[in-house]
Amino acid sequence: MKQLNLFTFFLLITTVAIAQDAVLKVWPNGAPNDNGMKEPEEKYDGIRVRNVSEAEMYVYLPEKDKNTGVAVVICPGGGYAIEAMDHEGHDIATFLQGKGIAGIVLKYRLPYGHHEIPSCDARRAIRTVRQNAAEWGINPDKIGIAGSSAGGHLASTAGTVFDAGNKGSADPVEQQSCRPDFMLLLYPVITFDEDFGHMGSRENLIGKGHDKTLIKKYSNELNVSAETPPAFLVLADDDRAVPPRNSIEFYSALKRYSVPAEMHIFQQGGHGFGIRKTGLPADEWPELFYTWLKARKIVE
Repeated sequence: MKQLNLFTFFLLITTVAIAQDAVLKVWPNGAPNDNGMKEPEEKYDGIRVRNVSEAEMYVYLPEKDKNTGVAVVICPGGGYAIEAMDHEGHDIATFLQGKGIAGIVLKYRLPYGHHEIPSCDARRAIRTVRQNAAEWGINPDKIGIAGSSAGGHLASTAGTVFDAGNKGSADPVEQQSCRPDFMLLLYPVITFDEDFGHMGSRENLIGKGHDKTLIKKYSNELNVSAETPPAFLVLADDDRAVPPRNSIEFYSALKRYSVPAEMHIFQQGGHGFGIRKTGLPADEWPELFYTWLKARKIVE
């Protein structure tokens, strides 16, 4: 634990003083499971990555005088085959950092036939942020999760299936709750139902077969409960990759359980717009999300 504290001290110095991102391993002592990827990780086309076999967190902490105490773990999309780390990851974190919100970009391990791997990493990331909340200037009750496309599926998985932590664990991180306090879902994959699901994400996570148990397990509109955290959903009406019905069904499920939610369906934006300045209506979502955080009194 001394090594972790030393690292987080260095992390605070570098991130706050020179606004530079730092990297923290999600499993510093080794993950409890293996996704089987033996090829080296590869970056291409900007900072998209594939062959991810080790999970890492890129932490962007705001300046102390701007700090709201809020944090967001960010899951980039890419169909569970790649991860678009820039406009669906680091750029979102930078925007949040400027608003006084800690942005933590999660480079999760890709599944490669091991469906439990990405959500295992996402839950561990949330626990890690909670464990380090005091050192990082974060309120442990204001830690959200965000995700785009398949990253939105991962975020909504973490937001619907969670636990309070294992208080008997010798690992202090595992003692922490992995329940996010709110969700930001950008054009998310939600369901694995053939009628309106994204079959590429489904095949990459659970395989090409028709395992009804796994389809139900990862169809997150079926996993909503009264304990599901509030959600802010963003999508475009002209999305041809992930049908808008994904978000609509999830929103409807949230409403059945009286979970607070806000959804914006923009006329134009397509799929995968992230936080880019495209000149399309969907560009407005970051400020709308920040307004929602203030309206919910998450940011005060």
